[in-house]
Amino acid sequence: MNDQWKGPFKLRMTSFRFGTALCLLPAMLWAETRLDTSAGPMVITEMIGGLEEPWALGFLPDGEVLITERAGRLLVILEGARREVSGMPAVFAEGQGGLLDIMVPKDFATTRELWFSFAAPVGSGAATAVGKGTLSADQSEVLDFQTLFVGDHMPGGRHFGSRLAEGADGSIFATTGDRGTGPEGLQAQDPLRAEGKVLHLNRDGTPATALPGQRAGVYSLGHRNAQGLTVDPAGAVWLVEHGAQGGDELNLVEKGNNYGWPIISYGENYGGGQIGVGSVQAGMEQPLHYWVPSIAPSGLMIFSGAAIPAWQGDFFTGSLNSDFISRLDPDQAFAEERIATPETARVRDVVQAPDGSIWFLSVINGAAYRMAPAP
Repeated sequence: MNDQWKGPFKLRMTSFRFGTALCLLPAMLWAETRLDTSAGPMVITEMIGGLEEPWALGFLPDGEVLITERAGRLLVILEGARREVSGMPAVFAEGQGGLLDIMVPKDFATTRELWFSFAAPVGSGAATAVGKGTLSADQSEVLDFQTLFVGDHMPGGRHFGSRLAEGADGSIFATTGDRGTGPEGLQAQDPLRAEGKVLHLNRDGTPATALPGQRAGVYSLGHRNAQGLTVDPAGAVWLVEHGAQGGDELNLVEKGNNYGWPIISYGENYGGGQIGVGSVQAGMEQPLHYWVPSIAPSGLMIFSGAAIPAWQGDFFTGSLNSDFISRLDPDQAFAEERIATPETARVRDVVQAPDGSIWFLSVINGAAYRMAPAP
C-alpha cells in the first residue's frame, strides 16, 4: 500500500496486523505509559499520531484500522502507511457536526460494506444522517455511497449524536442528538421527529421498527445526546448519553421506551435550576447508572477479551471533559473505576481490537492508543 498522505501527519508505528498474533515493533521504540489497574498492570502505547479531531475507529478483518476525522476524512492505516479514502459524503463540519461514527458489519469480508453517521448539510441547516458504501478492493475509495436516513434539519451545530451498532440480526441501530434545543425544546419527546432518538434500520435503509403513532424507524425516544452505543452478546442495546449540567446516563434501551429528556433528568440547567419535573416520572425509564457531575461520555464498549478476564462483561466509555476512561462493573451495581493517564485526554471512542486489547482515541493528543496487560 502506498503512503498517499497530505499534510504533516505522524505515524508512530511501522507494522501491525491482527489475527492469530499482533506483530509490533519492540516496545522500546514507542512511548509507553505503565499504570496499575483493578485488573493488574497495564501498558498504554501510542499506535497512531497526527490525527485531526478523530471521532471513531474500526477494524477490518485483515488488520487495517479505519479512523474518521470530524472534518470529513476517512483514513485507512496498514503496515506503516496511511491514506485518505475518497468517496465520502459532504458533511456539515461546524460546531459538533461533521463525519462521526463508522461501523464495520460482521459480514464485511463478503460484502465490504461500511456504515457511517454524519452531520449532513440540509437547506440552511443540518441534520444527523446515516449512510453506507462499499470499500474498494484496494481500499482507496468508498464506492456507491448511499445516504439512507436524514433527520429533520435545524440551524446550529450542536448535539448530532451519533453512534452506530449492529444488531444480532444484522440490522442497524443509530442514535441522534436533540440538536441542543435545551430543556424547553421537546423534539426528543415528539415521536414523529428524528431528534433525541434511537433509530432501527434494515440493511437497505428501510425502517426495521415501526411503532404505532411514531415515525417509522424510531426505536426509543427521550434521549439528549447519545455518543456511545453498543449491542451486547445477548442482543440488548446499550447507550451512554450526555446530560446537561450533570445527569449523564448509561441506559439499557428497549423498543418503544421513553428515556425522559427533557422531562426528567439527574442534571440541572446550566447556571442552575431544575430540569422538567425532576428525576422521576411515570412511564419514563431510569438509567442504570448516571454521573453527577457530568463526564461527557463518548464511545461505549462491553469488554470480552480473554487477556483481561477480570474485566470481561464490563462497560468502558471515554470522558470528553475530565480526561479518563470510565470502567463500569455491572456485577457491582455499575461501580466505577477511572483510568486516567496523560494519554486519556478527551477520549472520543473506546473499542476492543481483534486481539483483545483496548484501543481508544484522544482528541487532545490527536492519537490512537492501545491498552493491554503489561508483559
